[in-house]
Amino acid sequence: MTVIDVHTHMLNEEWLKRILQHGGRYTEQEIGGNRMIVADGAPFMTLTDPMFDYAQRIKDMDAAGVDIAIVSLTCPSAYWGGEEISIGTARMMNDDMAAQQKAYPDRIRFFATLPWQYPQAAVAELERAVSIGAVGVFVAANINNMSLTDPTLKPIWDAIDEKALPVLIHPTAPPGVGDMDMGRYNLVASVGFMYDTSLAVSRMIFDGFFDRYQKLKIIAAHAGGTLPYLVGRLDFCYENMPPCREVISKPPSTYFDRFYYDSVTFTQEALDLCVHVGGAGNVLFGSDYPHNIGDMKGCLSRVDALAPDVRDAVRNKNAERIFNL
Repeated sequence: MTVIDVHTHMLNEEWLKRILQHGGRYTEQEIGGNRMIVADGAPFMTLTDPMFDYAQRIKDMDAAGVDIAIVSLTCPSAYWGGEEISIGTARMMNDDMAAQQKAYPDRIRFFATLPWQYPQAAVAELERAVSIGAVGVFVAANINNMSLTDPTLKPIWDAIDEKALPVLIHPTAPPGVGDMDMGRYNLVASVGFMYDTSLAVSRMIFDGFFDRYQKLKIIAAHAGGTLPYLVGRLDFCYENMPPCREVISKPPSTYFDRFYYDSVTFTQEALDLCVHVGGAGNVLFGSDYPHNIGDMKGCLSRVDALAPDVRDAVRNKNAERIFNL
């Protein structure tokens, strides 16, 4: 049976060159023998060789039993360097991924990279990226501290909704990393990322985003962050706190089947909870490869431990449906 990985990343050397030259707060350091991208002094991302090597990716997919990868640029995407650099970098990444899709037509698809800070340019690049093969859109859970429900982003969301595209919401360093003392112990990766996704999607729920946009398909990375664990708390706050009812008129839990979840979690119990809360039709296989905490084999083994009908949906059927593969 086909296995489709919807949460998996690739970079290229030009992207690395550009972020180190134009990224400002982003620098490269060696920490513990690893090459690291550092943001404001906090370890942000470990650079691994397979991030730059599609031939190695295909070998690793074969070894793990993964058939198709829908690749995306990881955070901080192209949200740096000013307008010209950001737009040019998004365009460069989309061209590179489109070329890899042509080189490996049976194995690679890709999410569009957009310069979200510049909505008019982002809409134009969305059109172009889709025309060269993009099957979805990547966005960070915050865009340089801007919420995804910010009114300035409406033209982009309108264009995505019109095309009914899947959108992978992927965490980045949450606002206030320094104030929360996340510079030590890699707390950005272990805790901060989960918080970032959970906050972004919770805000979307309370802001009425899922009432406004009926066709696009949000995928909340890392099994929804902490959302499956917090669903009851969101409902209880809705029932007891008037600000939670300013926009929406039904409990937050009623929206949990309106978005999707990947399988990037590291215990069977966590994946089981995600399936229980989100529904078997809303969970997609993901691995987070080739990050140093990516786990193609482990994530797939946990998916394969699900009940057979759920397993088959998560391995490929749900992705085939929402990506029209």
